[in-house]
Amino acid sequence: MVTSCPFYLPRGTFPDGQGPVTLTEMSLVLRNLQRVISIRRAPLRKRIEIIRSVLGVQKFDLGIICVDNKNIQHLNRTYRGKNAPTDVLSFPFHENLKAGEIPQPDFPDDCNLGDIFLGVEYIFQQCKENEDYYDSLTVTATHGLCHLLGFTHSTEAEWQQMYQKEKQVLEELSRRTGSRLQPLSGGLFSQSPA
Repeated sequence: MVTSCPFYLPRGTFPDGQGPVTLTEMSLVLRNLQRVISIRRAPLRKRIEIIRSVLGVQKFDLGIICVDNKNIQHLNRTYRGKNAPTDVLSFPFHENLKAGEIPQPDFPDDCNLGDIFLGVEYIFQQCKENEDYYDSLTVTATHGLCHLLGFTHSTEAEWQQMYQKEKQVLEELSRRTGSRLQPLSGGLFSQSPA
């Protein structure tokens, strides 16, 4: 499994003693490392902050890195053995989490969820004519964040669990923002669960 890329350092006040760390609001770093697709980071940041709140992980650092097809393809080939661009790659800081498990950090440096690489050029190319690009970015980032929390979709049972979590998070985001977002993994195994 891949570990996090060090694009940022944790912020906050931490106890000097031993035992569990007292968590405070942590940073969301949103980096745009590509120039192919124009990205307005403020609306994406606002939505991701809401998603972090819904998932209860706003007290963990999170990196979201926007890259082009060339760079996402390189990462996909390097870490997954797939020589093609993709929409999202997640690199969890905490490995082996059970689906939906919130990490329990013992040290300040453990207050990190990991990094999500968004293939923004690929996502843009996959958008249908009537789809909002920022909605697609939001849904894809939600999918990546669920991966950081241990959700997978290797089997139908795992997919259903991940689909339900994505659906719950996106419904709450939609309620708060007035959007109408659907999970990324909707048709992975036959039809979407009811």
